[in-house]
Amino acid sequence: MKKTNRMRRVLMMSVFLLIATCVTAMAGQSLMMATTTSTENTGLLDYLSPFFTKETGIEIKWVATGTGKALKLGENCDADVLLVHDPESEKKFVAAGHGIERREIMYNDFVIIGPEADPAGIKGKTTGEALAAVRARAAIFVSRGDNSGTHSKEKAIWQNAGGMLPEKEAWYVQTGQGMLPTIAVAAERNGYTLTDRGTYIKYADTQKGNPPLKILVEGDNALLNQYSVICVNPEKCSSIKIDSARKFSEWMAGAEAQKLINDFKLLGKQLFFANAK
Repeated sequence: MKKTNRMRRVLMMSVFLLIATCVTAMAGQSLMMATTTSTENTGLLDYLSPFFTKETGIEIKWVATGTGKALKLGENCDADVLLVHDPESEKKFVAAGHGIERREIMYNDFVIIGPEADPAGIKGKTTGEALAAVRARAAIFVSRGDNSGTHSKEKAIWQNAGGMLPEKEAWYVQTGQGMLPTIAVAAERNGYTLTDRGTYIKYADTQKGNPPLKILVEGDNALLNQYSVICVNPEKCSSIKIDSARKFSEWMAGAEAQKLINDFKLLGKQLFFANAK
């Protein structure tokens, strides 16, 4: 009888240990993501992450930086998955073998903002015409200058405007910072800058809906801003949590997340538009 009781106690203890181990493993599941500043500045990630964790049991941790630095974090095996917005750089990243399964998830657009007085007269122009006018008037233009997706887009627009990037011009200011600080510098200098619309709406919210910088150029096809998820290649980085990365990618492309993205609004305005295929 004593032997039977002892065996029962041992069996029960084994079951408790197994349950504790499983609970600890579930509680410890996490995913490291490198992403662009706009997904954090707008509050999108804070909004989405609890839904993902509830669905999968995986906690998302992230570093928000420029897309160039986010891709570098992936290349260095310091992130499991990327959420970024520079298609050309992303495709090169995948072609070099650092990433796999790039998947388009959502988009918004870029806009050029500036003082309401519009000293360079850019309002209503195309992007190329607008930057040509800024150059001709030597009006203050503030750039992120940080190799982010926004910075890459800005450089492409300068080139399409028929000129080189005006890095040596006194009126061209590079902050080396994220979007919200760059907008703040543009406002202080009474200058222009390029921003994604979502971050601009967040900025307008911080200004109680009456920001000193207004949207002056928008709607140009060149201003499309596509966001994609990329899993870091486990063949390059053996420590990568590829199963969790794939779960995140699939969840972001799924019906629930796509609806959540479309429902996310600030000041009554939709910030991102789901377009996963």
